[in-house]
Amino acid sequence: MARKTPRRPARQPSRSNRARVGPLRGRLSDVPALKVDELIANRDISIMVCCGSGGVGKTTTSASIALRAAEQGRRVVVLTIDPARRLAQSMGLSELDNDPKPVSGVDESNGGRLDAMMLDMKRTFDEVVESHASPEKSSQILANPFYQALSSSFAGTQEYMAMEKLGQLHAEALGSGRWDLIVVDTPPSRSALDFLDAPERLSSFLDGRLIRLLLAPARGPARFLSVGVSAVTSTISKVLGGQMLRDVQTFVAAFDTLFGGFRSRADKTYQILKDPQTAFLVVASPDADALREAAFFVERLAEDHMPLAGLVLNRVSPPVAQGLSAQTALAAAERLSEDDALTAALLRLHAERLDTIGRERSLRRRFAAAHPTVATVTIAALATDVHDLSSLRSVGALAAA
Repeated sequence: MARKTPRRPARQPSRSNRARVGPLRGRLSDVPALKVDELIANRDISIMVCCGSGGVGKTTTSASIALRAAEQGRRVVVLTIDPARRLAQSMGLSELDNDPKPVSGVDESNGGRLDAMMLDMKRTFDEVVESHASPEKSSQILANPFYQALSSSFAGTQEYMAMEKLGQLHAEALGSGRWDLIVVDTPPSRSALDFLDAPERLSSFLDGRLIRLLLAPARGPARFLSVGVSAVTSTISKVLGGQMLRDVQTFVAAFDTLFGGFRSRADKTYQILKDPQTAFLVVASPDADALREAAFFVERLAEDHMPLAGLVLNRVSPPVAQGLSAQTALAAAERLSEDDALTAALLRLHAERLDTIGRERSLRRRFAAAHPTVATVTIAALATDVHDLSSLRSVGALAAA
């Protein structure tokens, strides 16, 4: 096996960052504005990556920006990794798969177009094997039970294949000119950092000591190692079962020639993400966990010198009329008689909304104090779910307002 290159260590959220997001306060009026239309119009940007923790609206943000870019003249493909199929439904498609499909109903009068696709993790892995191994080797790998488990359920495979697919789309865009903008909706991971760390974890697994140990019998004539290797594999066989061990050894022996390709492609895609042609949009909602995760991601991007465009803050509570404080509203509700139950309920609802708005503003000020240079755009919470192109246009308009 080729000599290993130094690896980027997987980073965890720092305690210092956690502290900074806590008690500090900033002024929202000083936060620079994220100008989405200027970002879309910048032809030097060919990749936009929407990242953040799960449940903050990454898929909706990705789709709305992709649609707006297409209707302003960009040739766009949007890649979603969200298995809930919300993107397909909102774009009027019955389904999405691993091949880009044109989206109908898009205003193409400015010369743009929009294609959409959803990552098929196993199909992408299969394509990698088929394109980088001989027909005989690829058939052997694809039929191997261990490979089938690895390609469909191994932790981090989804994130790694998202990077693989991004690399494929980028190469096709450069080669054919089919698209001039790729919008990526990153996987709905527990942690936003998983998207950047997963390729490293999978590559480390494929290049780990156990894999090299399992390859040793097939590789070298070093007879003095055979006794030790046999003892170890005998122990593994007792734990895992003889058939599973044979499946793993068969897979590793067939897959050995692809190891270097996995590493080199991961490194190449990582460099593309660091290039100024890429713009990262960190997506969050105005709650403590999502903004803490966004802060971690902002810090990670800065450490890796990756191009951060800004923060998209989704589902922000819209302002309410001034004049009646929460305390006054609650006090008035308490004084009303049972005959005025509806008015009392409305007063309590008003107080709850004011409390929510105040809590959100406090969290936003804390984030602004910790990251005063991060450009931000807020998108008000909609009264209805986003389910079609019209509602996606509304989200895009709010982002660009």
